[in-house]
Amino acid sequence: MRGLQVEGKALTWAEQPSAELLEGQIRIRVKAAGLNRADLLQKAGMYPPPPGVTDVLGLECAGEVCETKGESRWNVGDRVCALLAGGGMAEEVVVDGRHALPVPDGLDWAQAAAIPEVFSTAWLNIFELGAAQPGEKILIHAGASGVGTAAIQLCKAMGNPCWVTLGSEEKLRACRELGASGGALRHDGIASLKESGPFNVALDPVGANYAKDHLDLLAGDGRWVLIGLLGGREATLDLAKILAKRIKLIGSTLRSRDADFKAELLSRMEQRLWPLFAKGELKPLMARTFPFEDAESAFAELASDKVIGKIILVNQ
Repeated sequence: MRGLQVEGKALTWAEQPSAELLEGQIRIRVKAAGLNRADLLQKAGMYPPPPGVTDVLGLECAGEVCETKGESRWNVGDRVCALLAGGGMAEEVVVDGRHALPVPDGLDWAQAAAIPEVFSTAWLNIFELGAAQPGEKILIHAGASGVGTAAIQLCKAMGNPCWVTLGSEEKLRACRELGASGGALRHDGIASLKESGPFNVALDPVGANYAKDHLDLLAGDGRWVLIGLLGGREATLDLAKILAKRIKLIGSTLRSRDADFKAELLSRMEQRLWPLFAKGELKPLMARTFPFEDAESAFAELASDKVIGKIILVNQ
């Protein structure tokens, strides 16, 4: 089977041996795969897969179950979407059966492939690690990204007013339409959001550039959940503010979590969120789809930083 890998700085579709199916795993015939900023980082040599994980790109996919082994909730022909540590941009992928969820009714393959990585990231970091309670205010950086647009929808569904930071008025309008209460453009600085705060939880993929402002924007007992370093890795902080406000700084990555953690997370998500997908209260925001063969264009589109929502590769 073919899988998308990096050779030098270029993408290439290369023949891969089909992975052996182990107990509890399923084989998925991939119909669509989500593209994430982590894939851009891996392509640039900055985010290698965890030990033992395939070099094939792709952290989420949707497709048909074509083989199972051992006890499983899945049958051949089932429509599933899956959270992966790698390997989604391929003709087929093998995954722990517990890391797959049914495709919500009414969604096509591309929409289904846009769910697992971004909704699990947003849910885990705002509502589980960030422990957001109904009515608490949420600050979402990179609000027009895949994770950001998922987070806005989750906040709306759970009764949490949210504000965003992003790069353009067009993106801000789109986020308001999804349910954001307001926002700030990053080139203007984010300190203006102080009037809308204080915020109880901050979802932060930026890091250093925004670090100092968080200490003023967060409420007492605020939770600052750091999930990326797009704005740098080194910052100088006034620790007295962290102490006085009892701010919790939580570092969080999902890709390297163990299999049981991911399985339990997805089980909780299915119980809480899948009924909302069925009602149409949650729906992935699609920016554009590309055929598998045009992966380079898809990666370039995401790297342009003009995307609102998700880019998906479709196996036509």
